[in-house]
Amino acid sequence: MGESFVVTVKKEEVVAAALPMQDHWLPLSNLDLLLPPVDVGVFFCYTNTTTIITTTTGTVTTEPPALVRPLKEALAQALVSFYALAGEMVTNTAGEPELHCNNRGVGFAEAAADVELRCLNLYNPDECVEGKLVPTKKHGVLAVQVTFLKCGGLVVGCTFDHRIADAYSANMFLVSWAEMARPTKPTITTFPSQAQPCFRRSLLSPRRPGYIHSSLHDMYIPYSNLPPTKKHGPEPEFNLFISRIYYVKFEELNHIQSLANSESNVDVNGVKRTKLESFCAFLWKMIATSAKGKKVITRMGIVVDGRKRLYNDNDKKKALMGSYFGNVLSVPFGGKPVKELTENSLSWVASEVHMFLETAVTKEHFLGLIDWVEAHRPSAGLARIYCGGGGEEDDGSAFVVSSGQRFPESKIDFGWGKPVFGSYHFPWGGDAGYVMPMPSPVGKGDWVVYMHLQKGQLEKIEYECGHVFKPLTWEYLKA
Repeated sequence: MGESFVVTVKKEEVVAAALPMQDHWLPLSNLDLLLPPVDVGVFFCYTNTTTIITTTTGTVTTEPPALVRPLKEALAQALVSFYALAGEMVTNTAGEPELHCNNRGVGFAEAAADVELRCLNLYNPDECVEGKLVPTKKHGVLAVQVTFLKCGGLVVGCTFDHRIADAYSANMFLVSWAEMARPTKPTITTFPSQAQPCFRRSLLSPRRPGYIHSSLHDMYIPYSNLPPTKKHGPEPEFNLFISRIYYVKFEELNHIQSLANSESNVDVNGVKRTKLESFCAFLWKMIATSAKGKKVITRMGIVVDGRKRLYNDNDKKKALMGSYFGNVLSVPFGGKPVKELTENSLSWVASEVHMFLETAVTKEHFLGLIDWVEAHRPSAGLARIYCGGGGEEDDGSAFVVSSGQRFPESKIDFGWGKPVFGSYHFPWGGDAGYVMPMPSPVGKGDWVVYMHLQKGQLEKIEYECGHVFKPLTWEYLKA
C-alpha cells in the first residue's frame, strides 16, 4: 500500500522577513508556558505542477526553481506580519522561555523524492511523512520543506514550535502565506486587516488579585510537582506509539451521533450531543476495549480553544482575540475505569464527555487558568492528562483529541491549485496519544482522522471498527 522512497535535499537556505525589523524580545503568554518544547508538523500534497496555464495563448512548462521562487518571496513578505516565526527561542533571566524577535529567519529546504504522489502511503505517515516530507527544525521556531516528486507533484511541509503557535495560529499564517504567493497576491500595505496577527500579550494578563477554581488543580500540575518517572523495561510492541490516517464517512458519523443521543441525551437547555462529543465518546469506548483489566483507568482529554470564550462581552477585545497569535488552549479530561466505559451505552459515555468539557468552555475557566500559571511561575505547568491524570495507582492509557474542523486545507493554494490532501502530523513522543479529526478534501461531510496511538489500540480499532475507520487511500481521495 505504497512504496519505500528516498528524499534528497538539494538546497537549504534561510528566509528572513522582507523588511527590516527592530530587534526585540516577545514574552510568552501564561498559556504558552503550559506547552512543553515540542514541534508540530503539517503537510500539503499537490498534483502535477510542472505545467501551469499562465496566459490566454497557451501553457508554459515550469522547472522547480520557478515554483520555489514565489514561495520564498511570499514567505519573506508574510514574515513581516508574522515576525515571531522568524525569531528564535531563548531563556530569560527567570529561567523561562522567551522569543527573541531578531529576524534570524526560517529554514527553507528544497528536496526531491523518487516516488510518485499516488504511491505515497498516506495511511502510514510514519513511513511516508516522518523524517521525509515534514522537515526537522534545526533552529528557530519554523522550518519549511518543498519536496518535488517524480510525477510532477510536490509536497509542502512545515514544522512549528508548539510553544509559539497553536493550530489556530499556524492556520492563520498558512492561509496568509498562500495568499501572498498567488499571482493576485495583496501587497503588505493592502493585506486584509483581519488577517494581521495580534501579539498583544496583555490580552492574557493575570488578574490582580487572581482567582483559581479548585478544578484547575485537578486539571494541571506544576513541573516541580511531577511524580518521578517510572522505570520500565523494554516497551512491549503492543504499547509502541504509531501514527495512522483514516477517513470516516458522513453516514458513519451521523450514526454515531444518533447513538450518542439515543436515550434523550440532552442537557438542561435541550441541546443534544455534538458530532465531536459523539465521536470522542465512541473513540473513548473503543480504546478502553484494548486495555488489560477492567479496573484500569482510561483517560481522554479534548483541546478547547479559548478565543471565543475570552472577552465575548467586549467587541474590541473579541476582535483582537480572533487574530491573536499564540496558544489559547485548555485540555479538560475525564478518566473512567474500563469496565464503566465498555459496559455502559455510548449515550452514557457521551454525557461524561459533555460534563468534563463543560468545565472548560467558560471565560472564567480561561481567566483562572492564566491566574494558575502566574501563581506557579517560574515553574512551568502541564496538563495532567499528559502525565498520568489524577494519580490513581492503576493508571492506564491516555489520549487527547484536538478538533481540526477549521483546518484550512482548501485555502492553501500557492498559485498552482488547491492541495489534493493535507494533514497535521504530531508524533510528539509523549506518553499520551493524539487524535485530530479534520474535514475530508472529498467533502460530503466526511472526516479525515489523524491518530497517534499505541499500536495495540489502533489494531483493536481496526479489528472492531474497520467499517468506520477506513485506511486513507488515493482511491478514496480521487473518488
